[in-house]
Amino acid sequence: MALSFPDPARTHLAVLGSPIAHSLSPTLHTAAYDVLGVPFTYGRHEVASGGLDAFVAGLGPEQRGLSLTMPLKREVLPMLDRTTALVDELGVANTLAFRDEAGRVVRAGANTDVEGIVRPVEALGHVPGEATILGGGATAASALTASLRLGARLVRVFLRDTTKARDLVGLATRLGVSLEVHPLADLEQAGPLGFVVSTLPGGAADSLPLVPSGPDALLFDVAYEPWPTAAASRWEAAGGRVLNGLDMLTEQAIGQIRFFLTGDEDELLPSEALVRRAMRVSVGLPETIGA
Repeated sequence: MALSFPDPARTHLAVLGSPIAHSLSPTLHTAAYDVLGVPFTYGRHEVASGGLDAFVAGLGPEQRGLSLTMPLKREVLPMLDRTTALVDELGVANTLAFRDEAGRVVRAGANTDVEGIVRPVEALGHVPGEATILGGGATAASALTASLRLGARLVRVFLRDTTKARDLVGLATRLGVSLEVHPLADLEQAGPLGFVVSTLPGGAADSLPLVPSGPDALLFDVAYEPWPTAAASRWEAAGGRVLNGLDMLTEQAIGQIRFFLTGDEDELLPSEALVRRAMRVSVGLPETIGA
């Protein structure tokens, strides 16, 4: 039986950014739509900062939605007619869906990056009391929110320029979580760590003194190319557990697919376990998280 969904004539999807040629989003989404049996196509388009308005203006009625990378995640905000609470909270939307409502096109924005961190960590059964975040950009904001949802009540953020932590400090205040801001050079003084989210670019954390506090200690390194990073290899060699950026990319893509299909990133997909397995295999991950 074919899956029914709103606005069936809208079948085109794509990921935007610059650079974008390396993106694995088309691989992940295509694997999911094959399992779901929906006739969607998913491509990629090079769109640099400042080019989003013109690109969206040129889209046809077949466009169902867009996945957005930085800096487009912020630049899309003035274009949105409707936003989820998480977009309002973080000021970042990685998902844009087009809806036909009452004779007009509505642009709806969502943020699925937070759940992209939360779900893999929950799948491992990890409950952090404290969290350490490396970096201070948009992904760090998602990591801060995810850490709170996972149970952390104290978050330490380490970044090269502590003056760039202003947005994180404001977010922490709104969320009611204790936040400490430290220069990256002071990381060694933190000692063994139980839960770390590195939002630094691939290889940027390789020389950092990251030491797991025990066998339950978890490093979530959002980098995935190349993989494993030297930091992840050292962490595992010291007895800790590791998640990588493909775990996050897969889970945030599942949230996007939910939003594209139903308008609700929290509504489970039909046969979601099968969808997740196909997506993970398509990018070279084990079938299950932590396997």
